[in-house]
Amino acid sequence: MIGNEAPGGACAAGAADYKGLENPIKSGQMAGISAKTSQLRAVRVWLVAVAALIALMVLVGGATRLTESGLSIVEWKPVTGALPPLTEAQWTQAFEGYKRIPQYRELNAGMTLADFKTIFWWEWSHRLLGRVIGAAYLLPFLYFLWRGAVSGELGRRLWVIFGLGALQGGVGWWMVASGLSERIEVSQYRLATHLVLALLIFAAIVWTLRRLTDRPSVIAPLRLKITSAVLLVLTFVQLYFGALVAGLRAGRVYNTWPDIDGGFIPSADRLWFETPWWRNLFDNTLTVQFEHRMTAYLLFVLAIAHAIDAMRARAGGAVVAGAWWLVAAITLQATLGILTLLHQVPIDLALTHQAVAIVVLTLAVLQAERFAARRTERDQPTLVPVGQPGF
Repeated sequence: MIGNEAPGGACAAGAADYKGLENPIKSGQMAGISAKTSQLRAVRVWLVAVAALIALMVLVGGATRLTESGLSIVEWKPVTGALPPLTEAQWTQAFEGYKRIPQYRELNAGMTLADFKTIFWWEWSHRLLGRVIGAAYLLPFLYFLWRGAVSGELGRRLWVIFGLGALQGGVGWWMVASGLSERIEVSQYRLATHLVLALLIFAAIVWTLRRLTDRPSVIAPLRLKITSAVLLVLTFVQLYFGALVAGLRAGRVYNTWPDIDGGFIPSADRLWFETPWWRNLFDNTLTVQFEHRMTAYLLFVLAIAHAIDAMRARAGGAVVAGAWWLVAAITLQATLGILTLLHQVPIDLALTHQAVAIVVLTLAVLQAERFAARRTERDQPTLVPVGQPGF
């Protein structure tokens, strides 16, 4: 009996040992999955917060422009400039600096210190928000790098976004500097560059957020992918033209619709009177507003065509819904643009128009991303167990 029991006891012990070995393996796998999910969730929350801050920054920048506040701070002090004037002497010094530029002499001569403080606070808030965005991006980014939460394709994208953000700070001062010596406002070229770069960073973050979610590839005709990409590019072109309109104050010069300068299509002599001809595309207030309108019409028609094509091709619920949401946003944006024009650019309508532009861009990015090739396993960010540094 004893001899018969020994093998059974050995088998039982072996099974117990196997289970004891199996459980740690399963536990380790579950811990790894949990760590990956937790870290990806943290990365998503971080990127959503940064994108929201950038959207707010664009709107504060719009308010700063509409209140003619952008030139109220005539120095660029990335660190010490974070502190506003704290004494009456410091306020007087800042005001005296503003008095030395053309905008004060030609536009705001006789302005009181109290009036100056109003425009100063707009520009100071805009710059402070830029510093907050820089810190909100850089510090978590460094932390995620240390933890190994971002690497591979994700890490490369985030480094590019960081580089664009650093460039944006310099472009902001480059824009302001254009209005400190000979002009009473900033260059419309530099204003458009500053705005489009901010929105490019925003779009890159939205795209990156979508890439963090694994979804099956969309099966649809190639033409849908092409039109979604064209819609995204055309949206950026329209944003650039809109910034030129803002920089030239063209909305206050030509504020009728659907006609402009007496007709739906203005005379060629007035559209192309500057030489060389291409300067009209950027400097001629009539041409700039006309191209902004025509691009809006083109964007609207192409968005509708894309949505109808998506339905006929049965490209999937997400694609069709995304296409029609884009049409709805463009329709709302066009309506707001017309109202802003007819009412001669009141600040509330102008800022709403700018806010919906961000919505249109977001939807265009999401639609184009749906057709992009999905990530492979090697593109996934490399994650390490909780408690271990990435390097």
